Amino acid sequence: MPRVVRLHTEVSGSGAVSVVLLHGLFGSASNLMAVARCLENYFTVIRMDLRNHGKSAHSDQMDIPVMAEDVVAAMDALDIPRAHLLGHSLGGKVAMQVAITQPKRVLRLIVADIAPVRYGRGHDAIITALLGLDLRSLKNREHSDQLLMKDVPELGIRQFLLKNLMRDGKDDWAWRMNLAVIAELYDNLRDAPSPEPFNGPSLFIRGEKSGYIRDENRAPMMRQFPNMYFETIPKAGHWLHAEYPAIFNSLVEEFLRADEAAYEGGVA
Repeated sequence: MPRVVRLHTEVSGSGAVSVVLLHGLFGSASNLMAVARCLENYFTVIRMDLRNHGKSAHSDQMDIPVMAEDVVAAMDALDIPRAHLLGHSLGGKVAMQVAITQPKRVLRLIVADIAPVRYGRGHDAIITALLGLDLRSLKNREHSDQLLMKDVPELGIRQFLLKNLMRDGKDDWAWRMNLAVIAELYDNLRDAPSPEPFNGPSLFIRGEKSGYIRDENRAPMMRQFPNMYFETIPKAGHWLHAEYPAIFNSLVEEFLRADEAAYEGGVA
């Protein structure tokens, strides 16, 4: 089986400089539509479905390095020699890996609410709940929501997860994402990106109420990303780009459109 798989991409805007947007675990390119609309007035924006997600190819291989290779291959296929990269959560890890291993391909890096560290098994309950959903018995989407309610009480998270549910034929349901492989190789996705530094301009944005980037993470992050800027969105959780899109989009646009001397965010 080829190591690299073909990623589904959606392109908008027509700027001379490209921006690649990468979603998080269980997500798809549609998750970053709001920031894409903000940026497409100035850039060519490419939203990518990561492997085993959305409309991208499925594979039995899944880890941060190979997912980064997918992104570089997709850039090659689109004839994009260099681009800005923005990734949320798992997409942020993949974006960091691309920047670390292919620094000449990355103009500026934006990472939304994820640190370059190995995380615990924070999604076990969700994975178990999704695997336990009997797709053959589903009547409609409302029925699937009711069945998930006990194990996933947050309405917004259920709605996000159930975007992956699709019709497989007239009456059957199926997961668009490759749930079985994601569950099997979940440990690989918890890994940190490679430890080498990326010296290009980098912006890390965290949500104040999210625990994904802790204060103790910042010193090692600054060593690995020495040209790093850091912002916190007040009251925001892990889904900061969806909870406070105006603030998030403004930070992203300012960082991507300004040079280092003009950027007002300040080095962390």
